[in-house]
Amino acid sequence: MKKKRIWVYIVAAIVIIIAGIGIAISSMIGNYRRQVDAMHIANVNLAEVPDGTYEGRCETLLVSADVRVTVKDHQIKEVELVRHDNGKGAAAEVITDRIVEAQSLEVDIVSGATSSSKVILKAIEDALTVD
Repeated sequence: MKKKRIWVYIVAAIVIIIAGIGIAISSMIGNYRRQVDAMHIANVNLAEVPDGTYEGRCETLLVSADVRVTVKDHQIKEVELVRHDNGKGAAAEVITDRIVEAQSLEVDIVSGATSSSKVILKAIEDALTVD
């Protein structure tokens, strides 16, 4: 009888631990979604950005990006995605070409990769925001 009771306690402890981990993961994902949803991308006035190469970064709980942006004659010549920790958001990496083509951060988000798209855009905004 004593062995049976010990097993019941062990199983109960395992269930409680698994439930706690599930709640923690759910909370983390909720915080991440709120963080990305609240992210506002401001367009940058390229007329105010001097020629040069600028680095920017954006990090959230699950997605992050480092970029290098080259500006010449007040035009974005190149956006290099130095690092993109993305989970399933690799499709968003085409957004750098869209930005160069549009000469603006006001481009369409990549469907299915919304979070990664926003993080990349925010990193580029960070690079181009001249203090």
